[in-house]
Amino acid sequence: MALIKDRKVTPDGWQLLERGTDSVAPRISETGDVIVDLKLWRESRERLIARSGRAGVWLDGGADPAEIASDLQHLALVAVRFESFTDGRGYSIGRLLRERYGWRGEMRAIGDVQRDQLYYLARCGFDAFALREGADAEAALKGFSDFTEAYQAAADQPSPLFRRREMSSRVL
Repeated sequence: MALIKDRKVTPDGWQLLERGTDSVAPRISETGDVIVDLKLWRESRERLIARSGRAGVWLDGGADPAEIASDLQHLALVAVRFESFTDGRGYSIGRLLRERYGWRGEMRAIGDVQRDQLYYLARCGFDAFALREGADAEAALKGFSDFTEAYQAAADQPSPLFRRREMSSRVL
């Protein structure tokens, strides 16, 4: 799986701990950086905080980011899983994490993440993207430049275009 972080293809040092088909929780090693689902975070929070590796939590599209808001200081990464390309709930989770809860760490999109989403995900505050299996990460990088200007305010540009134009006309 290819990882794009800060608009560069990069190796991924994180291990995504997923439950098996039997829903049994995966084994948590004492070292290394791990991303766990929200349920495992709740079950093993103290152990994950105390271990020597960093911890990250992933939220599914239907999760409420308020559930981890009080734990953000213990996390090095928050991931949002996109079950399908057409599920837009993760975009809202990203905006809430950045704007309401002040998350400044890595925010990663995982799951069915495709090139056509990268520009919009970045606008919502995502800075890392684990592309779906088989995706060409170098080709996907072009997705960030699909558009040259955005009208609306967003996590990546807090001022809407009309305000930016207004400010630039005052400078002249």
